[in-house]
Formats: sequence, structure tokens, C-alpha cells
Amino acid sequence: MTDGRTTGTARAFELLEPLVQAATVRVHAPPGGYDTPGSHRTGPTWGSGFFIAPGWVLTCAHVVGEGGAAVRLTGREVGITFHSGRPRYGGPGAPGAVTGTVTGRVECVLPERLEERRPGRHALWDLPDLALIRVLAPVSHACVWLTDRSRPRFDEVAYFGCTEDLGTPEITGRTTRLRGTAGNGAAIRLADDDEIDPGMSGGPVVDLARGEVVGVVKARRHTGGGGLAVSVVQLRTLPMPARGQVGLYRRIMQAHDLHHYDQHLSDLDNRRTWTDVHGELPPQERDPYGGRGRLTPGERTTLCGLLAELPPPSSSEAVRALVEAVRGEEPDPQPPAPLSWRDGLGLLHDPPGGTGEAAAMLRYATDVSVAEYREPPTPGADEELWDWVRATAERLWRPLRRELGERHERGLAERERRRRASAGRAAGGPARRAGGLPPGASVLLEVWAHGWEHLYDWRVSVLAGPAHPGRLTPVDSGVRATVAALPERLRAPLAEAFRRCDTHVAAALLEVAVAPELFGLAVEDWVVAGGVPLGVQRPVVLRHPGGRGAAPGPGIDQGGQGIDPGGPDIPAGGPQAHPADHEAGRAAARWARVQAGPLQDERADCAGGRPRAPSAEWLSGLPDTTVPVHCRAADQEPTLGSLHAVRDAGYGVAVTRRPPPDPGVSCAPFHRGLREELADAGRAEVLPVRLQTLRGRAYGADPDAYWAAGAGLVWEDPARPLPDVEPLHGDL
Repeated sequence: MTDGRTTGTARAFELLEPLVQAATVRVHAPPGGYDTPGSHRTGPTWGSGFFIAPGWVLTCAHVVGEGGAAVRLTGREVGITFHSGRPRYGGPGAPGAVTGTVTGRVECVLPERLEERRPGRHALWDLPDLALIRVLAPVSHACVWLTDRSRPRFDEVAYFGCTEDLGTPEITGRTTRLRGTAGNGAAIRLADDDEIDPGMSGGPVVDLARGEVVGVVKARRHTGGGGLAVSVVQLRTLPMPARGQVGLYRRIMQAHDLHHYDQHLSDLDNRRTWTDVHGELPPQERDPYGGRGRLTPGERTTLCGLLAELPPPSSSEAVRALVEAVRGEEPDPQPPAPLSWRDGLGLLHDPPGGTGEAAAMLRYATDVSVAEYREPPTPGADEELWDWVRATAERLWRPLRRELGERHERGLAERERRRRASAGRAAGGPARRAGGLPPGASVLLEVWAHGWEHLYDWRVSVLAGPAHPGRLTPVDSGVRATVAALPERLRAPLAEAFRRCDTHVAAALLEVAVAPELFGLAVEDWVVAGGVPLGVQRPVVLRHPGGRGAAPGPGIDQGGQGIDPGGPDIPAGGPQAHPADHEAGRAAARWARVQAGPLQDERADCAGGRPRAPSAEWLSGLPDTTVPVHCRAADQEPTLGSLHAVRDAGYGVAVTRRPPPDPGVSCAPFHRGLREELADAGRAEVLPVRLQTLRGRAYGADPDAYWAAGAGLVWEDPARPLPDVEPLHGDL
């Protein structure tokens, strides 16, 4: 222990040290056949790690990368030396704690690009620099308690890891303070109260006031003490699962919560659990939610366990919506996005307006008990959660109990209405037709030219969609990027936005709002995660930007409300009608009719392979179910002028193409293939998904889909209005 710590901190360290040591492991070369308990043929220490769930060890990617940059990380086997069983009070050397060694396999590393590009020796690895190891044998071991908070509190902490101060490897702990963040919150700065030994990389950092692991030791300073740790919240950036599957993050957190829930309920022994120690930690000074204002440690463990027994939420936005309903304000928009029901609890600490934390969490749990899940819950699981909420509220005040009961009844009625609607028997309009876009939130990428320079500013946001027209939640932004640098600069922001919007049944739409001269930006070919181009993973469409001075989006009035598309007899406007209102009504009518089809294509910038510039009169006279098609470079005339003219004429659906590198290649195969595709589609509402399918076929080397290379879809959906204000440019 470092001198100068408060009595409370010293007591917290004394209580937590045995639990953390029991879950912390030494990482080294695989035992090579000597993987039985008691084997010590393990070689030198690479670093540390710690069990976060049964069979799962968390460490740093650079720890498992020990041994050379040529070694592939994912799938690599490593050795794990750990303490089997949970010591009663005396630490890993106490009776009942047995040292054992087992083989583990690296399941994944973060970020994924570390498999492609790694730093040189002694250089810092890219954040978040994490690795997950699956233990390849059933063993008994302890697990740490992970924080659910999105942001750390800058209090006193302890960090643990493997040291060899006395000539043999052992797990030791030291104390320090958190003194800030780095890497947009991905890393935590550790103060220089004590020195971090090399073997401690990958070990846990524990918040002593709350008894929860908040970080993973990453690096030490070259001179003096202190260093960096990775926030454990970065686990939420684990690769997203394939549609219909439960992701690795949700699986691990479910196992984590059920482990501690089972330990809390078990009466088979008298060993101290994390829940027990949480109840013994010294009280926090000036805690406005102390006493009845917070859930007890046992209640919190039970709530996390009951939430873990439910199927995961349908999407990150579903979690955020429930949190917002409880807080009365939009939750912290900073990444990473909440992916599990437990993550929602982490957004309810210290709620606004003086509302007690316990009351906020009980309201949230009530809403979760009647929420939509990925799949039907185990019979009785949602009722068990509600029964617990009702029983726990008994110790609080009577008005809250009544409020929760009414909230539960309203939720049940709303869930039943949603179920009838999804079955096509309810009010609220027909269900989405097969092949259309998902109705929820989408990801919006905006790119602006930076003055006369070949540099671009950008912003990534979540567009709420029809449920909240025009509502925008920023994710990240940047300035002065070259076209070549955009894919790498946008990789992490786009990945975070997709985590927020993707559901278990569909990948979210990506809307690219750029000036028409940037319609040739090859966003659909960018790779964000999984090594597969964006246009293969999800629908990608082009939008004209909002911005200052832009005309209202089709079908949207100045207040941002949707206009009824009407039918063929839409009026041109009353005596006080503004020309813009007439144009918006005309665009809304075109949108409604082209969605229903049948579709017909019309070459807008090409006639028999020769360029042409369409007139406004000609465009206005085409049938409303026409899809204007462009086959030439968007940043050159006549295509640039045609794109503007098509928008002015009220066409919300159009097709563009990046021409092939060889200017001598005929555009006839493109037009022929597109005409067949439009005829087969029949209606515009399925075009974004059908174009995604075409890109997937081309990516899979289907020669019959090669004609679609470089094709883009302009998609001005009036139900998804864009913001009207551009971000400020950076300094010139």
C-alpha cells in the first residue's frame, strides 16, 4: 500500500485484494502438453490478465502478441496460470486455493486492424489494445466484478498484475489515483503514486470506492511511475454478430452477471463474494443517494442476474430509449453504445433532478420487463423480473409502488399492441413489406468540401428515423481530411454508429449526405469491420445535404413534419401557397408513386452512349414512377447539372454510377442490367436492399452482377429529414 491513503481506501483495498488476486492470472507461452494443475513449465511471463466470466480471460492485445509481429493473434494458443477456487480471506496462498495452468485460445483482439498492422517493438499498440482469451478446459476459478458505468470516476484505484520482485511470479496490487482520460475516453491515465512493473500489463484496475473493475493496465511511463489503462467499457466494441446471432459481448456479460448472481444466492459455503464485500465497503462521503436512494449490493446483483436471464435487447437504440424514458432526457451520447440491459443501468447512476438512483433503476427494470426482446424469453423470466421490482419497491415509498404498477400495466398494453401490429392485425398502419428498409434509426455520414482545398470536414450521427423525424444524435466529427484518409478516419466513428443502430434482424441503413459532386465517393467499398465492404454488409444510399440555404427535403415542410403524399389530385396550394410548398407537394407525390411502382428507367445524362443535359421541362413531364439514371462522372458536366435538375424536379429516387477506369468501356451493359433489375424489383421501396444484394453477388465473384460496380442510389426519404445546419469549418 502507498503511504498517505485515507483510512477508507486502506480498508477497501484490504477487503478487495483477495477477490482481485484470486481472479488475476499470469499469461505466458502455452504449456505444451503440461496443462494439468501443478505444472510449472510455463516459461517467462508475457503479462497479466483476469477472469471476467467463467472460461473468459481479458488482457491486452500486446500481451498475447508477445513473440513476434509475424504471429497471428486471433486463434493463437497461450498459457494461463491461475488460482483455482476462491480463497476465504488469506489471498491466493490461503487454504483451498490451488495454482494451476491451462491452455487458452485468443478469441479476438481489439481493434481488429491489429491483425493487419502492428506497431514496432516497444511502441504503443493502438487503442483499445484488448484481447479475449477462451480457456480450453473446464476449470473452477473466480471472476471480477466489472463496472457498468460508461465513464470512470476519478477516485482512488488499485491495479494488480504479475510481478517477480522476490524472484518468483506472484500477483500483487498497488494503489494510485485516476487523473484523466485519453483516446476519447478509451484510456484512463494512472497517477504516478507507484511504479507499474512490466508483467502487470493486462491486469485489472479496481475502483476502490465502488469495488468494481474499471480498466486494464496497458502501459507505464518510461520515467517515473504512472501510466495508462484501457477502459473496460471498450469491450462493447467487440465485433458485431451476424444477423440473428447473439454477439460475444452480450454472451460474456450475461455469463458475468449470472456467475455473480449464482454466487450471491449460493449457501454451499461461507466464502466471501463480491456482493458481500460491496456491502462492507466504507460509505462514500457526501453521497446524495445513500441509504434508500440506492439499491443495496444484493439488490443490484439480483437485478443484474434477472436482466441476464432475459433475451438481449433488439438494438442499442432500444436500450437508450428506455433510459431516456426514465431519465427524462437523452442519455450520454458519447461512445461506446450500450448493448445490453445491464449497460442501461450504467446510464442511470446519479440521475438528474434529484431522483433517487434506486427509483430510476426500478422504473427501468419495469420497462425492461415489458420490452421487446430479440426472441421470446424463457417462460416466466419477465414476470420474475417484475415480481422482484414490486417486492423491492416495498422498502421504498408508497407513491413509487403505485407508479410502478401503473407503468407496468401501460407497458403490457403497449407490448400487446406492438405484437398485434407486427402480425398485421393492428392499428398504426401495415407492417413493413418484405424487402424494404428497416424502419428504425439509420447512420448518417455527412461530408463537406473544405473551401477551395481538396480537404473535407465530416460528421457521423444517428438519425432517429420516422419515429422522431429530424432528430439527430452526433457520434463524432472531424475536419481537414483528404479523400484518401477518409476511410481510416471514419472507421471507428462508423463502427460506433452501427453498434447503436443495428438490430438482431437487420443491419442499419447508411445514408451518405454529400454535395452531388461527391456522389462518386466510394463509401460502399470502405471496410469498417469484419473485412467486408460496407455496401455488402448493409444498404448504403446517397442524400443531398441539408445545410443552410438548401431547399426543404421532399415531402417535408419548414417545420420538419411529413406531408401526406396524397394521390394524383394533390392541389398546387391555396391562395397563400408558397412555391416551395408546391414543389414539396410534387416531390411527395413522386415519392409515394415511385415507392409503389411499377418502375421504369430513363437515361438522364446519356443518349446512346453520348452525354446529354436534360431540360427541366423534359424531367417534369416524365411519369412519377420514373427512376432517372446517370452513368457518367458525378463531378463533371452534364451529370452534375443533371443531378441538380433531377432533384429540383422532385425525384427522390435516382441512380448514379462511378464510371469504370477505362473510358472506352461501353455503358450499355450497365443500363441493360439496371433496366432488368428495376423491372424485377417492381417498386422502389426494395431498391436499397436489392442493390446491397447485387454488391454481395459481385463481391462473391458473380459475373452476372459485375455490371453494378460503382452504382449508387439517391434516396431522399421524406420520413428521414436531414438537419438544416452545417457544422462549422475548422480554422483555415
